[in-house]
Amino acid sequence: MLDLVHEETTRMLHFPAIPGQFGPEARELGLRGWRVEKMKAVPLDPSDLGAFFTGDSYLVLSNRGEDGADLHMWIGEKSSQDEQVACAMLATQLDHFLRIDTVHHRQVQGYESPEFMSLFPRGVSYKEGGVESGFKKGKPGSAPIQRLYQVKGKRNIRAREVELSWKSFNKGDCFILDLGEKILSWVGSQANMFEKQKVREIAMLIRDTDKHGKARITDVSEGEETPEMLQVLGPMPELKESVPEEDTQADVSNSASLYKVSDATGRMTLTKVSEKGSFGRDLLVQDDCFILDNGANGRIFVWKGSRANPEEKKQALKMADNFIEQMNYPRMKTQVKILPQGRETMIFKQFFKDWD
Repeated sequence: MLDLVHEETTRMLHFPAIPGQFGPEARELGLRGWRVEKMKAVPLDPSDLGAFFTGDSYLVLSNRGEDGADLHMWIGEKSSQDEQVACAMLATQLDHFLRIDTVHHRQVQGYESPEFMSLFPRGVSYKEGGVESGFKKGKPGSAPIQRLYQVKGKRNIRAREVELSWKSFNKGDCFILDLGEKILSWVGSQANMFEKQKVREIAMLIRDTDKHGKARITDVSEGEETPEMLQVLGPMPELKESVPEEDTQADVSNSASLYKVSDATGRMTLTKVSEKGSFGRDLLVQDDCFILDNGANGRIFVWKGSRANPEEKKQALKMADNFIEQMNYPRMKTQVKILPQGRETMIFKQFFKDWD
């Protein structure tokens, strides 16, 4: 068992809860952002979204109503430790203010997830400096949520979100293009038989859990691309050839372990429950929090049971940070997702063999 108590956690818990941090507009649907300034959350003008100062930390909220909400904590490479701590605590305050179960993500400058980048169709810019600097205005933009997943491996086959572009494709893998009401399951001409089977299963998982069974799946083979694909991705270029060695490498990075977090003894402890998934869904007990370790692929998930101790829920990010430190994973390159029970993502669900 690993001790998850850290002096930085104490600092977080004693960060003063300043009243009035967030107004009613925070509950409105759409994309909103705040910059951490002197331990306060200062709203951003919509035209400033996507323009980040390297010395600062930010909150970015994507609220889709009944379809859920994602709260991203963006950390600049030169932001101070105090700002990063304040950003995490402000995220907790915003979560309580919204009164909905949000999925939390930590995004580090230069290692942002495709999901985060898709929020900014104009792209993301990094500016030197920090809170004292001014923003240069840009034009606001919006785009429907669309995602592309790469399905890769031989034994431990997993999907991972990749850039929504033909550049992500190759002939040796399978891909899932999620367009909302339509899901396109694309099979490369050199994909292995295991990937071909798994891509359909994951497409059905997306349909049945993320879309509540209301999306239509279309199977597409390389060379038979549909008008929808070409409309979203543009003209199809010559694709890269298959590299068999990459499937073996993917098997290693797709492995995962599951840990239970508890403070029953008054100190946070971590106990390995299972490794090398697929896991049984019944391992996730709603009275506890769990860490799914996919650190070999640069990802850590913290799952918060609906009846878990409030203190455990509040310390979810520090659980992940201390776990990353204990495992010697690179903190700046390891993505963290905090998932309340009932708001699990498809990327998380695929590690469990009986999720339906």
